[in-house]
Amino acid sequence: MKRTFEDTIQDFLTFLRVDKKYSVHTIDSYRNDLYKYEIFMKERKVEIDDVEKKDIEEYLKYLKLEQMSMATIAHTISSIRSFYKFLATNSNFKKSPIELIDLPKMKKKIPKVLSEGEVNTLLNITLTDPFSYRNKAMLELMYGSGLRVSELVNLTLYDIDIEEAIVRTMGKGSKERVIPFGDMALESLKAYLKVRNEMLKKDNVDVLFLNNHGRKLTRQGFFKIVKKIAKEKQIKTEFSPHTLRHSFASHLLKYGADLRSIQEFLGHSDLSTTQIYTHIENDTKKEVYHDAHPHG
Repeated sequence: MKRTFEDTIQDFLTFLRVDKKYSVHTIDSYRNDLYKYEIFMKERKVEIDDVEKKDIEEYLKYLKLEQMSMATIAHTISSIRSFYKFLATNSNFKKSPIELIDLPKMKKKIPKVLSEGEVNTLLNITLTDPFSYRNKAMLELMYGSGLRVSELVNLTLYDIDIEEAIVRTMGKGSKERVIPFGDMALESLKAYLKVRNEMLKKDNVDVLFLNNHGRKLTRQGFFKIVKKIAKEKQIKTEFSPHTLRHSFASHLLKYGADLRSIQEFLGHSDLSTTQIYTHIENDTKKEVYHDAHPHG
């Protein structure tokens, strides 16, 4: 029986869900990339076993003509590459056609980080009501542990160990991490937990950080809160949902933490992902040099 795009894509997505235990969001991203790839090949009347190098090259030209960003194109290429790698490993499949192509190297975008002064300004929150206590605790914990936003908003009361000052989280690929956090985050969490019950409505939920309806805060809700605080405090650095996570890693590196430890804290599967923070540190050193050296 001839293999089809539909069947093989479905097999791959099942593999991501069952074996790799990827999130629904990640699987949807792969599905979107591969379905577009399938449609393009079917319009050219090319089935999966017949794809050749020239077909992939035409698809890349098509993506550029559609004026997609280089980041989107890189993501699409990564999805297709992973798809063919799965086929080569799990079925009798010839060499991946995408491996025969010299793909353009993507320049890694260096993440924006806050200075230590900006972090202190951001975290200097006046505590007036349960929401301000929550905001202080969330930001202190994110900066103190390097959690992803999705990990932060999914924390439950049972994921925080106040006695040991550690947080447990289930990251990408359902890999558990145990991360320590410092005194500032600890004190902020203790203070928040004393007023948290005031935020509950009818239901008694075990989610750590609650919204104004007494339920789990969303990623969008978290970012909206942080952007509002940053704007009020006139922080000029460009903000993203993970700015505090990036700042956590960059400041650890600055004060002597090794890359392997930072990799474990962040939950990166590949050390090369963590090495992006060395570029931030190098840029900072260059600025210091040019500002301070007589011939800078």
